[in-house]
Amino acid sequence: MRKRKNVNELNAGDNIKVSNSSWTFGGNVAKKFDQHVKRSIPFYDEGHALICRISDFFLINGSVCYELGSSTGTLIKKIATRHKDKKITFFGIDSETEMLKKSKKNLKNFKNINIKKGNIVSYNLKKSDLIISYYCIQFVHLAQRQKLISKIYKSLKKGGCFLFFEKVRMQDSKFQDIGSTIYTDFKLEQGYTPDEIIAKLRSLKGVLEPNLSSENQKILKKAGFKKIITIFNYIPFEGIMTIK
Repeated sequence: MRKRKNVNELNAGDNIKVSNSSWTFGGNVAKKFDQHVKRSIPFYDEGHALICRISDFFLINGSVCYELGSSTGTLIKKIATRHKDKKITFFGIDSETEMLKKSKKNLKNFKNINIKKGNIVSYNLKKSDLIISYYCIQFVHLAQRQKLISKIYKSLKKGGCFLFFEKVRMQDSKFQDIGSTIYTDFKLEQGYTPDEIIAKLRSLKGVLEPNLSSENQKILKKAGFKKIITIFNYIPFEGIMTIK
């Protein structure tokens, strides 16, 4: 007789242990994060490259730049390296202790990058020129997102930019079915097993809450943003640039 698996203690791939409806970026996830996320989100590095190029238009001497949910510091390090000859102050905000430890080690040679522990919903932001959320706000409870986006708008200087990458729901059930299937195919092509894909999906229940693209646009407009454009789209993954 085949031994039954414990469905509450599964592997989401890259030796990341998960359980039902309880995904977290804490624990041992930080050690595997960069490897795991690149295999989990299509065009992950290309999104980083796009953000770095866009940053050229907003970061000058004296600028302030935030990354919300800075994880291991990989993206903010790329931006700081790109602008190493300018006097820019960078802030990375994250709530997970192990992520903070890894990012501080990763960024130890960058004196102008400040890594802070905090909840991005309640964290007080300084006046800034560029704020980035790279697949982070999708993990913020839906009831808190308007408050967060409104705070981001208020903290930006006039002409400042918010870059907002998210997984989104498709606007039609047929599109959702196509998008979900293509995404599953992508993860299989990355070498994840069906059991690992299902384990990750089960762990994200009630934790990852994507909006429709139109709902994200509505939140941005309600916060005060008027200049909004989609800069990246791959089935259920979308990047938005909006300027105050």
